[in-house]
Amino acid sequence: MTKTASGTVRTLRRSGSALLAPPAPALAPPLAMPPFEPHPLLAHGHLQTLAAYLARTAPPVPRAGLHRITLPDGDQLVLHEDAPPTAAPGRAALLVHGLGGCHASPYMLRVAAKLRAAGIQTLRLDLRGCGAGIGLARYPNHAGRSDDLAAAIEWITDRWPGLRLTLVGFSLAGNMALKLAGEVGGQPPGRLDSLISICAPIDLEACVRRLRYGLNRLYDRHITQVLVRRLEQNRRRNPQLVLPPRLTRPLTLEHFDALYTAPVCGFADQHEYYRRCAAGPLVGRIAIPALVLAARDDPLIAFEPYRRLPWPACVRLWTTAGGGHLGHIARRGRDPDRWWLDWRIVEWITHLA
Repeated sequence: MTKTASGTVRTLRRSGSALLAPPAPALAPPLAMPPFEPHPLLAHGHLQTLAAYLARTAPPVPRAGLHRITLPDGDQLVLHEDAPPTAAPGRAALLVHGLGGCHASPYMLRVAAKLRAAGIQTLRLDLRGCGAGIGLARYPNHAGRSDDLAAAIEWITDRWPGLRLTLVGFSLAGNMALKLAGEVGGQPPGRLDSLISICAPIDLEACVRRLRYGLNRLYDRHITQVLVRRLEQNRRRNPQLVLPPRLTRPLTLEHFDALYTAPVCGFADQHEYYRRCAAGPLVGRIAIPALVLAARDDPLIAFEPYRRLPWPACVRLWTTAGGGHLGHIARRGRDPDRWWLDWRIVEWITHLA
């Protein structure tokens, strides 16, 4: 058994008659990263972020199965299995969306399609109250729900014990992935043996402060509106949804967290929530290979914490001057299309495989 930093006791699961031993700590693959050269019309972080958000088209991903994962508190996650795994042991990627996203977010569909073309099994997860999981959870998702990721990983390992797993977290899920890796150290759940974190808000308080200024206030208002709409959808579908005694209509993300996330999830206030759920203080404990990608001009993420944190040798930190938030739309050149970020994920995972 292992005990997480939050105090949760986690037991290594058995599959068949053999106990699946955690993989030994290893260094990140020594894979050369090509430089990111932004599209000539998208040289600014805001333009990269908006262009990626507005590019809503993505290749269809054939779906072979949909599974519900029941958590200890009775809430459910939804796992989208893009194709049946092969009988032989292989590698799979568990893709987890960011705040306001779901299994059908364009970046999730693009990366899943490219990984499958490269021979990597893909699984896409809807977190609590998101996507196909709307109405299936009484409590909301938040930045600190690393145990939810662990539950999904253990469920996958029980169902397909031959699969080695790479966890890929986008934005808020990138923070959750790093938090999980820091909590478990060299004893990850199931067959998890590597992770990728992309544009993660590893200092939640600093990121919320960043949203208060300039054009970032537009993102703040938009994100809050998305979360309010999702809350209303969950309330309509699930009469048992847990709500605070008094909930007015929030105007900012911090206000939303103060009125809803913090009180419903047992935090004293939003500041305690940000402090306890940020991955930053835990990254020094990571003991599995990890790729961490971030852009210095990301308008949604405070970049300075990436500079000052003590990243261990098993983590490959790769930062770019440009790229925005979940953007990295490049000029034509080395890759088959302009989605530079997608191809780095594919290359890193196929190198592991």
